[in-house]
Amino acid sequence: MDIKLSTCFIAVDDHDKALAFYRDVLGLEVRNDVGFEGMRWVTVGAPSQPDVDIVLEPPLADPNASPADKEAMAELLAKGLLRAVIFTTDDCDATFERIRAAGGEVLQEPIDQPYGVRDCAFRDPAGNMLRFNQPRKQ
Repeated sequence: MDIKLSTCFIAVDDHDKALAFYRDVLGLEVRNDVGFEGMRWVTVGAPSQPDVDIVLEPPLADPNASPADKEAMAELLAKGLLRAVIFTTDDCDATFERIRAAGGEVLQEPIDQPYGVRDCAFRDPAGNMLRFNQPRKQ
């Protein structure tokens, strides 16, 4: 049996700001942009991984959710308490400089971690933490 990741989701509160970051800063391609029942989902992905999609979705993408639940999710997102994804890069330092130069909110400058990667971290425009890992050469 072969199981692979196909799709992951990141909550965003402003799709246009998210697109400016994920598409224009990170270089991900836009694969789909769909509106439904007053909500919007934008699918992006790395050109080098055509079979893996990242869906930028509302904080609570359920049209039947209560207003209180929608507000609670929006508050968690605003605090940066919803997790996002970890990206792999072949050059952590260059990735860091590119994102920082574009105005990315730095959480951690590049450092060598004891678990075998060099990584850095940023917040996206919605407050999600994104890490960028580069495996250390042996």
